[in-house]
Amino acid sequence: MTPPTSLPIVGRLAPSPTGGLHLGHARTFLIAWLAARTAGGRVVLRMEDLDASRVRPGAAAGAIADLRWLGLDWDEGPDVGGPAGPYEQAGRISAYEAALDRLKQSDAVYPCTCSRADIERALAAPHADDEGPFYPGTCSARTAADAKALGDRPFAWRFRVPPAPVAWDDLIRGRVQRDPSRLGGDFVVGRSIGAPAYQMAVVHDDATMGVTQVIRGDDLVPSTPRQILLYRALGWKPPAFGHVPLAVGPDGRRLAKRDDSIKLATLRAEGIDPRLLVGWLAQACGWTDVAIRSSPRDWIGRSALGALPRAPWIVSPESLMALGSRSSGLGQA
Repeated sequence: MTPPTSLPIVGRLAPSPTGGLHLGHARTFLIAWLAARTAGGRVVLRMEDLDASRVRPGAAAGAIADLRWLGLDWDEGPDVGGPAGPYEQAGRISAYEAALDRLKQSDAVYPCTCSRADIERALAAPHADDEGPFYPGTCSARTAADAKALGDRPFAWRFRVPPAPVAWDDLIRGRVQRDPSRLGGDFVVGRSIGAPAYQMAVVHDDATMGVTQVIRGDDLVPSTPRQILLYRALGWKPPAFGHVPLAVGPDGRRLAKRDDSIKLATLRAEGIDPRLLVGWLAQACGWTDVAIRSSPRDWIGRSALGALPRAPWIVSPESLMALGSRSSGLGQA
């Protein structure tokens, strides 16, 4: 599939169906949705279900239900269709292979027979504390054509990272510069058995779905220079990136899908008014001093990215209790 040539504002929501969405996801997705809608843009919903071993039955349908309960909508997605489908990564494998073939033709990638564990780890979206060890370039003297001589021996396709920093103007953090050659080195984009890695899949999907604006958690800042390099190697224009500070608990650890108390499905089951939650999230984003019962559409044009706090959002048990107790005491937007 060829990326669209025109570049209107197109944002995306890309949950991974590996568990229920939590409050941190809700805040990030609300910000991403508003950034697109405020600009008069479109929104694409994509399920990042590439790692089948971690996908949970019913999680994709649950994510859709959670997002709609919150008041978000989208113009393209697995439940509404669209011109760039399918909107589940598991159904796009052949397209990733075609993109990888283009990288092979230019020798931008090479076969690496190091660490199978590293290859497996590349399937999942990485986090700031899970980038893995620095790859020393053990197999970098190989060319793409050398894969034929490996026979049935399993290997990974690694992307050759040039020794130079990559910079971008982050929509939230301002000017950011990272040198991927010093932060992990050559990275995995695929496997010999045909399974693509996260970095390749997300770049291909955003490009071919016409996404021009990516708002996501700041745990993915280390992935951004790698993805920009892939865009360049494939001849595609990178989107504008914005990285939102994560939601964390009082102990400073980021929220986890295993904690039922912070899941949107749990809040739904407890009868929490989603408009109350949206008002609380808007307050957490710095758009209002007082939580106001509201819908996402009430914040279109009132949700500047520049107002977002630069520190992580601390979600405490007390704030969750207050969310329930205030369900009948807030005003309207």
